[in-house]
Amino acid sequence: MSPPHDQDTRLLVLHALRCAGACGTDRIGHVTGVGPFDVESELIDLGAAGLVTRMSRDMPYWSLTDAGRAAAALRIRDELDSAATRDTVAAAYERFLVLNPELLDLCRAWQLRPVDGVLTANDHRDATYDRHVLDLFADLDRRAEPVLDKLTAALPRFGRYRVRFADVLGRARSGELEYVTDSTLSFHTIWAELHEDLLATLGLQR
Repeated sequence: MSPPHDQDTRLLVLHALRCAGACGTDRIGHVTGVGPFDVESELIDLGAAGLVTRMSRDMPYWSLTDAGRAAAALRIRDELDSAATRDTVAAAYERFLVLNPELLDLCRAWQLRPVDGVLTANDHRDATYDRHVLDLFADLDRRAEPVLDKLTAALPRFGRYRVRFADVLGRARSGELEYVTDSTLSFHTIWAELHEDLLATLGLQR
């Protein structure tokens, strides 16, 4: 008989589907840092428990069932209560909200650039412009770091965001421009998942 799966891993997989929505095993692994074998194994067990479902044979995406969504919310609430760090997470969320409008402005600046005074779809042929916007993303990342440090001290699973932001910024600077806003693994997507994570962790609605 195989040993039971680590409860932290189960929480991470459930919570990834809560924050990222329906997705495949590769993306769940990227979100959680859990290896592909363990992700697949957890999904099979969670599926058997009626907490997740595979969307179709042709689309190997997994999503939470209603029972899974309720279970994810309960596990996250218990995690926060056990850590007794609600006030710290709530304070970090307030600091995140101050930064959030800047992220939206930067995404707009990445997708549109002024040409002769008119905003035009950014075709990324102006390398100087792109470097400038990437520098602004990096600056936002630096200013978000203290927020993530507080969150990670409160709940260690938040530490994964630092790794993910550093990875996509490095990729974008190396020329993989889709990692800014145009990929499910982009800076913008990770930021949105962080926002959703904070809401879910605190039991808040948008």
